[in-house]
Amino acid sequence: MPHPIPKKGSKADLDYLLQLMNMIFPISDLLKQEITEHLVSFEVKKDEVLVEENSYCHYMYFILKGALMGRTTYNGKKIVTYMSIENEFVSSISGLHGTNVSKEEISAIEDCSIIAIHNDVLQRLFLTQFDINYLFRVMVEKYYMDAQERTHIVRVGSAKERFLYFAQTKPGYMERLPLEYVASLLDMKPLTLINIKKQHELNIVKDKETADFCVAIERCMAECELFKDKDISLQSLSKYLNFSTHKLSSLLNNQFQQKFIDFVNTHRINHIKAQIAVPGNLKYYTIATLANNAGFSSRSAFYKVFKKMVGMSPVEYAKSLAFNS
Repeated sequence: MPHPIPKKGSKADLDYLLQLMNMIFPISDLLKQEITEHLVSFEVKKDEVLVEENSYCHYMYFILKGALMGRTTYNGKKIVTYMSIENEFVSSISGLHGTNVSKEEISAIEDCSIIAIHNDVLQRLFLTQFDINYLFRVMVEKYYMDAQERTHIVRVGSAKERFLYFAQTKPGYMERLPLEYVASLLDMKPLTLINIKKQHELNIVKDKETADFCVAIERCMAECELFKDKDISLQSLSKYLNFSTHKLSSLLNNQFQQKFIDFVNTHRINHIKAQIAVPGNLKYYTIATLANNAGFSSRSAFYKVFKKMVGMSPVEYAKSLAFNS
């Protein structure tokens, strides 16, 4: 298959590239002029090879649209070494600047629009333009840090850890790019990746359900004030929420870290504390009345729970508010 033919880069592509470069470091008018003169563009079809393995890479590429990958051959097998999408610079890792043959091919995962500068031009500009040296250093440092982290996780992480690393650092890649290439990059079999991905998606759904359940539990206490029911029980609350008692108990234990009665009493005590704090409230209601209205059926049980949760008696708490006001 013939290699893509470079064409003169458009003004719109040039302006876009210059804007991005200026965001990293203000570039000189002379450098803008050089880039304007030498910028070329490529249209690369899906599966088309841009640079062959063991050949020279003559350009530094910038992806405007699409996705590229690097692949190398080991024991007769193609192994993905990196994948890049829009707004990323790409060149040969092993054959940077075209000084050595490239150990990896660069090919298109999707149809791509690419702009590029020839390595001969870059080499000349490195000798005369400080800003291109600084820009290139920033790009290489970022790539080196990404590559080092990727290499570390692939070598020492479990298959699940490698999946999570890729999903977190490359959001959207997993859904967009072929899983066989992602699996190769992460050094696992495609079936392993598919299974881990399915389990991860299932966990996300479960986490969302759990969050929704917890919101429903809090709402029935904070808004509906079901804690005021003296006869409230795990069974009655689960029926109200349309949960099983097992699910409700599990949510309280694991998400709220409380047993049922402690959860209810926490809402009761918080409600009573808020009522005590209302100016003038204790002129019209005794503390015992507030406790009864909040769902406590026993005065002694109320005092015991209040002191355990607040660290002082209700009377002491009321005096502390009056002292601090």
